[in-house]
Amino acid sequence: MPDRPTDRRSALTPDALAMMDAIAKAGSFAAAARELGKVPSALTYSVRQLEDALDVLLFDRRSGQAVLTAAGEELLREGRRLLAEMDAVANRVRRVSCGWETQLTIAVDGVISRITMFELCEAFFALRPNEGKEGDAGPGTRLRLRTEVLAGTWEALLAGEADLAIGVGSSAGTPPPGIELEPLGTIDFVFAVAPHHPLAALPEPLSDDVILRHRAVAVADSARRREPMSFNLLPGQDVFTVASVQAKLEAQLRCLGCGYLAEPIAREHIRAGHLVVKALHRSQPRAKLHYAWRTAAAPDPKKPPQGLALGWWLQQLASKATRRALLERHTGLPTAVD
Repeated sequence: MPDRPTDRRSALTPDALAMMDAIAKAGSFAAAARELGKVPSALTYSVRQLEDALDVLLFDRRSGQAVLTAAGEELLREGRRLLAEMDAVANRVRRVSCGWETQLTIAVDGVISRITMFELCEAFFALRPNEGKEGDAGPGTRLRLRTEVLAGTWEALLAGEADLAIGVGSSAGTPPPGIELEPLGTIDFVFAVAPHHPLAALPEPLSDDVILRHRAVAVADSARRREPMSFNLLPGQDVFTVASVQAKLEAQLRCLGCGYLAEPIAREHIRAGHLVVKALHRSQPRAKLHYAWRTAAAPDPKKPPQGLALGWWLQQLASKATRRALLERHTGLPTAVD
């Protein structure tokens, strides 16, 4: 009879994999049978059925002990992995039924503190909503963080690619139905150059005509469908475009250009003398940032207005200390709270 994959799949049941695990741990069929509450002959019969279905020898019985063959060791290794994954799926499904989302995607603007974001992620994964119950290993929601720049943060939320957006600019305007928007705080920007940049030695305030002669460093807007945004670039100015806020900082530290930087991100480099802040004729920009999230278009009165994972993040963002840390804390040092 030809070998049929369906026969092999039907043989690889969770009970069969658990039986293999029990035999390997007990060291003999007789000991495993006692542990499983079966007679040894029934266990031997089940193993032979599994071997026949897979057309392999799983145990070398010549020594009188349950000695795994190479094929048996591979099945045991993969079987343990599959059993662990099945347990994880069952636990995750149980948590989802209790209101925890399967996945939560958070779009984070590049000016937001990565240190604070990862501390929040640590606190989230440390949650124990079913503490004391078997198989409890946190909320079971998979987190996905994506870094965006300028309009890209807002676009990710509007396009349904994110459930929560942190660092949305004031240009977002009035949110459409199904989107909630709350203030996060403000960030000041400073015009900074490396100490050996030509602009560093010039008298202040610097005029646009003077700045125009020097290359600017700009971060590319990560929006793909919306109109890309740009700020504080002069018409006709040479521009070096990079992909992230951290790359822009690195470029300016290396004297590859000039431009505005978020003051909290540049603060330690300014204090250390690695960057020089220059006053300009124009006013220094300040950005008003927000956080926003998706809500159900037609809320079900029998269910909470959002999943428990999103609810937890919104609870953290309601804290003034957390909002300030997200804007200010870029060095790992504690941020003072008013």
